Amino acid sequence: MLRLLQIELQKLKYNKSAKAISIIYFALICFIALIVSIEFNFGGVKFRVADQGIFNFPFIWHFNTWMAAILKIFLAIVIVSMMANEYSYSTLKQNLIDGLSKKEFVLSKFLTVIIYALVSTIFVFIISMILGLIFSDYNEIGIIFSDMEYLVAYFIKLVGFFSLCLFLGVLVKRSAFAIGFLVIWWIVEVILFLLMKFQFFKDTDIAENVTQFFPLSAMSNLIVEPFTRLGAVQSAASQLGEELTKNYDVQFLDLGIVIVWTALFIFWSYAILKKRDL
Repeated sequence: MLRLLQIELQKLKYNKSAKAISIIYFALICFIALIVSIEFNFGGVKFRVADQGIFNFPFIWHFNTWMAAILKIFLAIVIVSMMANEYSYSTLKQNLIDGLSKKEFVLSKFLTVIIYALVSTIFVFIISMILGLIFSDYNEIGIIFSDMEYLVAYFIKLVGFFSLCLFLGVLVKRSAFAIGFLVIWWIVEVILFLLMKFQFFKDTDIAENVTQFFPLSAMSNLIVEPFTRLGAVQSAASQLGEELTKNYDVQFLDLGIVIVWTALFIFWSYAILKKRDL
């Protein structure tokens, strides 16, 4: 397994576009953290987003993982281009000639997916910890390390999403087409949800209950948007006579659905390569 990982890391070492996109991804996470921590002055009124409680422990784990997950498309480009390059430069065929089995090849790609997801999760953890220790009003150990399940959900979400990208890269062979196919996949899920919600099953929860098993919807459900969880938003809603009762917890069902889809994407990637004449 270590040998397979070394092969992939060696390929990434000389892939300038992959390194550039990865750097942009991590830089954007830092940039967002920097922007929200800057104090702005509007006509003598000082305002800083960080003072609104978004960096309070344990809320910061929820907020930062949700924000970082939005940027995952950058690493998705790395994954699909990594697979496309295998076809473009015939490295896949050469690896197989050198004795690497198709099963080992897919496993090596999956290991790369896990490494990318793990490094991203660790990076978000470090950034969140630094920001939280600087801006949080609550610094008790028990509070700091509560709600850590959002980091687990973030890791699983990235692994699932990158596995989907890997599958699409294997399926269509070209990075641009793979990204396009990903967009189409998302549009199809949205259209199916809207049809069920407003055409076939009005005034019921059937649309939500069905679409929660769709891959992209399941990944999205892992980390629910955090903004309505803020105290200021809750207070404003109460004053307007509204009650926000959304469940913000990480659900085991959503974790299980994404893990199953991840396994399917990896299996399908292997099945396609096994049958394809390279």
